[in-house]
Order: sequence, then C-alpha cells, then structure tokens
Amino acid sequence: MSLWHHLISRLPFDWAAFAFMRTALLAVLIASPLFALMGTLVVNNRMAFFSDAIGHASLTGVGLGVLLGLADPFWALLGFGLVLGVAILWLQRITRSAMDTVISLSASFSIALGVALLSRGGRFNQFSRYLVGDLLSITPAEIGQLFVVALVVGGGLLLGYNRILLVGVNESLARSRGVNPWWTQMLFCGAVVMVVTMNLGWVGLLLVNSLLIIPAAAARNLAGNTRQYVLGAAVIATFSGVTGLVLSYYAETATGATIVLVAIGCYVLTLAAQAFRR
Repeated sequence: MSLWHHLISRLPFDWAAFAFMRTALLAVLIASPLFALMGTLVVNNRMAFFSDAIGHASLTGVGLGVLLGLADPFWALLGFGLVLGVAILWLQRITRSAMDTVISLSASFSIALGVALLSRGGRFNQFSRYLVGDLLSITPAEIGQLFVVALVVGGGLLLGYNRILLVGVNESLARSRGVNPWWTQMLFCGAVVMVVTMNLGWVGLLLVNSLLIIPAAAARNLAGNTRQYVLGAAVIATFSGVTGLVLSYYAETATGATIVLVAIGCYVLTLAAQAFRR
C-alpha cells in the first residue's frame, strides 16, 4: 500500500494528494474488472433482477446483524444473502413459476422485513450508508479483503465461465454435456452474493446492481464474440469507475452515483456506435 500511495501521490492532480482518494482508486481498479466479469454472466443468464434482489436483501441482513448484536453486520449480510439466493432458485424449480415472479416476491419480503427491523426505535437513519454507499471510507484492511475476494471469485468465474454460460443458454444441452445445472447455478449464486455483499457498504444497495449490469450491457452492444464482450465490459467498468471517482471529487457528488452516471453515458455512446455501424 505504501508503494501505491507513493506512486499515485506524485501525479499532478489535486485529488492525488489525499490518501482516501488514492485508496478509493485502488478499490475501483480491483473491483471494476470483477464486476464486469460477473456482469457479463448476469446479463447473459438473464439474472439482472436476481442480483438486484440480493442487494435489496441487505437491509434484512443488516437488521439481523443489529438484532444479534454484531459489531460488523457483514456475516449477517452474507448469510442472509446466501439463504435468499438458494430460496429463490429452489422456489423457482419446485413451483415452476417465472423467475421474475419469484424474485419479486422474495425481494418484497426481504425489503419489508429489513425496513421493519431497522426502523425499530427510529434508528433507520443510522444505516443510510448501506443505501447510497461511501467508497471514500474504504480502509486498507478492506482493500486486502477485496483483493482476496477478487482473486478467488474472479478465478472461479474464469474457470467455470463456459459452464455457467451454457446453463444460462440451455439447461438440457448443459446436462447432455455432463454439466449439473443446479450446482452450477448454486455456485454462481454464491459468487453473486459474495461480490454484492462485499461491495455494498461502498457502493450502496441502490446502485450496486447498476455497476454489474450497465458495463456488461454496454459491451454487448459492440462485442462480436465472448472475449470481446468480457474485455469490453472490463474496460468500460474500469473507465467508468476511475472517471466517476475523479469527477465526484471535483463536483462534490456521491461517488457511487457519479460512477453509475458515467457508465450510463458509456452505454448511450455504445448505442450510438451500434446504430452508426448498422
């Protein structure tokens, strides 16, 4: 970390003089490629609402953490997210209902329960950080945790990318190729929960799904194959993250929201490029 701070502090920009900006920049550079890689699978597997439901379930996770007297609600967040993710997949399979219906029901339950738990005693305002996020508050220790998660989850997604993609396209074809759709979806669900939960306090539940979906959707407008799709999403996510972080410093706006606005701008540009190419 000291080497990173030393190198970035020598840049000829005002923001580079502040340690919290240098730390936030490193977090963006670590998290953006991971969000992009996972986002391509979420978009291809039509699971955008699933990741959104996991983000909104964080309210209940935080509420359970407070109820249990935990100083850090991370494990309650992670545990409830995993339970909800498994419940969504299980309910969809046994009821044969449409996935968006099951997700909507589960999200409604988790949001209502979370608000009920956190509003006890009028303490809801204490947890506003989980709504909008605070990237500038990330610590060096949390950077280390994020780096480990990026290595483990990112490496696992790269190794299982084709299997996850195949299950999303056609489960019957996946079975014929020796792929177990249930366990593949379960492992991918766990990866989504881990990434969303890990970044929730810095991005906020209102925006975390946007950072997963928008770069992947933008890259899909231009990509001609899977490799271009993944690389394009990584480039757009990293550009949006770095540009949004710097712009938020000068504009004095919320960092997460500014990053999402930059990503939306990139998406609009890819739409224009796609139309021009056609």
